[in-house]
Amino acid sequence: MTQQLTDALGRALLLAATPRRIVSLVPSLTEWLFAIGADEQIVGVTNFCLHPAGGVATKTRVRGTKNPDRAAIIELRPDLVIASCEENRERDVIALEAAGIQVYVTDIRTVAGAIETLAELARLLERDSQAAPLLDEMRATLAESLATPRESRRVLAPIWRNPWMAIGDDSYAHDLLTVCGALNVAATLPGRYPRFQLADIPELRPEVILLPSEPYRFTTDDLPALRAAWTGPVQFVDGELLTWYGPRIPLALRTFRALFEHGTTATPRAQER
Repeated sequence: MTQQLTDALGRALLLAATPRRIVSLVPSLTEWLFAIGADEQIVGVTNFCLHPAGGVATKTRVRGTKNPDRAAIIELRPDLVIASCEENRERDVIALEAAGIQVYVTDIRTVAGAIETLAELARLLERDSQAAPLLDEMRATLAESLATPRESRRVLAPIWRNPWMAIGDDSYAHDLLTVCGALNVAATLPGRYPRFQLADIPELRPEVILLPSEPYRFTTDDLPALRAAWTGPVQFVDGELLTWYGPRIPLALRTFRALFEHGTTATPRAQER
């Protein structure tokens, strides 16, 4: 079945048949492909594709998201490579295209946009029926979050240290926090992931600082430096829930809603994964 689609870069892709050999350069989308039963179609993943552990362990590794082994990818003879504007380099996309490989580039900046991209990938791979219940839960949980009135909490969410960087505006994680009831104080700074100084924190006036487990793994070892500028509440959070879009979206929405409503990231037993 011939399929024509347009990716996030506005490029038209023409696929003569349903992709049967896929290389995923986006860890969260790799997890989604497994969740919808496309595991047999996946031939290559990055070193950062961690979930599901048993599934990705059987696939060829093509190095990192920022430095993929293009020769290894070409050798795998994929009929589709899945990439991301945020995680992958344009020059790698261009080089793979020059080698005759179709590259589908995503650009996910909102929870709603993530859900629609996940749905498009499911249609592309003819996995609509497997994806339907997962997508229905995502849409329902998002609708519930948007319909629930709440008072916004001022939040700062660093993602890196040396230099200090935070989740800024126009990113998936920013939208997730906003949907769940946060007012992201770093959204006033320039850039999607702006740099800041610890001395800037009092002026930003957060009510709580979130310290995620990735991309930089914050631990209690980072608290002394932070406490020199900030003595208010600090919450360690799951970085994958904050930044990975895919089957974990409903749990992410419930978890961060609970955090901002009740001051806890604990999720009810019925919601554990």
